[in-house]
Amino acid sequence: MVNKINAVVDDKRSAPFYEKLVQYARKSKDSWHTPGHASGNSVKNSPYVKDYFEFFGENLFKSDVSVSVPELDSLLHTEGVIKEAQELAARAFNARHTFFVTNGTSTANKILIQTLLKPGDAILLDRNCHKSAHYGVIIAGAEPIYLMPSVNNKYGIFGPIPKKDIIEAMDEAIAQEKKLKAIIITNCTYDGLIYDIEDIVKEAHARNIKVIVDEAWFGYANFHRQYYPTAMAAGADYATQSTHKTMSAFSQASMIHVNDPDFEDIQDFFMENYNMHASTSPQYPMIASLDVARKQMAMEGYGLLSRVFKLADELKNSINSLEKFRVLELEDLISDEIKDDNIRVDKTKITIDISKSGYTSKELEHILLNKHNIQIEKTTFNTITVLLTIGATYSRINRLYLALESIEKQAGNRKKPSGSSKIIKDFKLSLSPIKFRPRFAFYAESEEMPLRESLNKVSTMMVTPYPPGIPLLVPGQLITQEIINALNMYRDYGVEIHGLHNGLIQVMPEEEEERLKKEGFSILS
Repeated sequence: MVNKINAVVDDKRSAPFYEKLVQYARKSKDSWHTPGHASGNSVKNSPYVKDYFEFFGENLFKSDVSVSVPELDSLLHTEGVIKEAQELAARAFNARHTFFVTNGTSTANKILIQTLLKPGDAILLDRNCHKSAHYGVIIAGAEPIYLMPSVNNKYGIFGPIPKKDIIEAMDEAIAQEKKLKAIIITNCTYDGLIYDIEDIVKEAHARNIKVIVDEAWFGYANFHRQYYPTAMAAGADYATQSTHKTMSAFSQASMIHVNDPDFEDIQDFFMENYNMHASTSPQYPMIASLDVARKQMAMEGYGLLSRVFKLADELKNSINSLEKFRVLELEDLISDEIKDDNIRVDKTKITIDISKSGYTSKELEHILLNKHNIQIEKTTFNTITVLLTIGATYSRINRLYLALESIEKQAGNRKKPSGSSKIIKDFKLSLSPIKFRPRFAFYAESEEMPLRESLNKVSTMMVTPYPPGIPLLVPGQLITQEIINALNMYRDYGVEIHGLHNGLIQVMPEEEEERLKKEGFSILS
């Protein structure tokens, strides 16, 4: 028994790829292969860029090697230390298989959607999904069945999809004989709202539908009982995680976790899609960071998260002691339509109501950054959100509290500009018909025209206001007056709108619509 326990601990403690990379980097050798900087030799004595070498340091350049080094394995065909590292990650995250991804969860989502869906297959997806899911649908040539997230208009927060809507949408698609193959949902949401994921997985599997859970903001959840069950524990088929967002990996470092009992039947096809999206020259320090991030969470994840929870409680209590700022509770964050869906909130994501401060959220964000050197995560029109990661410290939360206290004192009786929250109260997210599959609309002939003249045209691009970051239009969607009004309202309030350039929007010409209809590419929404 003791030997078995020691073996488990040794597995958790090891980081095979990282250890091999360090070993290789420390060896004296001549490099007659890529990369061109040759362990930093091309830059360290340069009169022009040696500061670049000095800033990043010798070890980074020595460890930035290439697939020409067999002992470091290949990400595209793992047989050695990368395979070992991925197997350790699978055990740590309760998955059958785990795959490292070096271009973020954006790529992970596209790989899975392209693997599970063929042209003409249907997928249920949250309209509030990351844009990579929408692009995955375009690549796969699939038919999207969009699900509306719950909306909290008071604070401009988009929450989970009501459970009843998910079940009804699955049944309706099956009744219409659509080739419904998968559903993808985001858990937890950007604002930290957590689904009752186990029930959703059971309902989907009862209808032979695969479940993909985008856990970009929730990768650490497997390491604390407060978050149970995670996607893998709940029986979801796939989970994608941004290890870099909430753990100690470098930016772009992500993982795909697989729990699909049928995966062996499609593994070769999965690897083809994986290779299609992966670089043949991945950054090895990034791979090492995934190995180390797994090791850290396996060894001390529970303790790290417990400490963060305590810090979150302290920060919440401190902020709530102020008069003009308040941390929102679960009841504030969710709308009535999901109040019976067993939604929980991740306390490491703190949303602060600033409506009494006298400032807009953008003004407050500017003050925090430029006067107090504090960068927050996101804003709505009357909230700011901060994330507490495993790197949070007491001194950091104290600096944030003192900054808000200082802003409150300086604000005095300052009044927020009138009408600043009108956009939230008036906003309604309605889905106009999807006339063509996004893939065909994306590749269709298009023309640019003023937004005001685009009524009843079909969009060929994604149009997304930030915030809130939800596409108002996707390729193939009909442009209605309601959507035009909403985009104009966002623009009037200075919101950044991706896909709208100087008031111009890309639409499908009428003759192109007719061509696609004749070729049988139109769909009903």
